[in-house]
Amino acid sequence: MSEPARAETRPPVAARVGVLEIFLTFLAIGATSFGGGVVAYLRNSLVTKKKWLDDEGFLAALEISQALPGLNATNMSVIVGDRLRGIPGAVAGFIGITLPGAIIVFVLALCYASNSGNAAVNAVLKGVGAASVGLLLAVTLQIGHKQLEHYLDMILVAVTLVLVSFVHVPLLYVLLTVGPIAVLLYRPRSLKPDTSGLDKKPLD
Repeated sequence: MSEPARAETRPPVAARVGVLEIFLTFLAIGATSFGGGVVAYLRNSLVTKKKWLDDEGFLAALEISQALPGLNATNMSVIVGDRLRGIPGAVAGFIGITLPGAIIVFVLALCYASNSGNAAVNAVLKGVGAASVGLLLAVTLQIGHKQLEHYLDMILVAVTLVLVSFVHVPLLYVLLTVGPIAVLLYRPRSLKPDTSGLDKKPLD
C-alpha cells in the first residue's frame, strides 16, 4: 500500500501526535500503573486525557489485546501506537510501557529477596492487590455497560464466568468454545429483498 493511501486510512489525530509523545504517554502509564489496574490507567490516559480513542475504539483495542498472546497493556501499546504513527509509534509505545516495569521489577526483586519475611512488606503488597481490584471494577462499570446492552451479552458473560471461576475450565478451552459461538451469534446477516409482491400482476 502506498504512503498516501496509508495516510488516508489513519485517523486525523495521527497527524498531530508525535512518536515522542506516544513514548512519553506510555512511559507514564507503565511507571504509574499497578497490576491489573493498568486497564483503568490506559483508559484514563488514552480516552479521557489524550482523547486518542473513544470508548468504542478503546473497547475494540482491548478486545484484540485480550485475544492475542502476551500482556494486555503491551498489546494495547502496540495497537494504539500503530494506529497513531504506524510502526514507529508501535515501537515507541511498546518500549515506553515496558521500560519502567522492567527497571522497577528488577529493583523490587532485589529488595523483596532480602525482605520477603517482613510483615510490613507483605501488607503493602496486599494493599496494592486490593487497589488493583478496585481499579478494575471502576473501569468495568465505566465501559462495561456498552458491552452489556442485550440479554445475549449477559448470557455469554455468565457462561464464561461460570466455566472459568466455578467449573475451573482452562481459559484456552473457554475461548475456543465460547468465542466461536459468540462470533456465530453476532455475525452480520444479509437482508434479503422482499420479493413477495413481484409475482403479483397489476390489476387492470
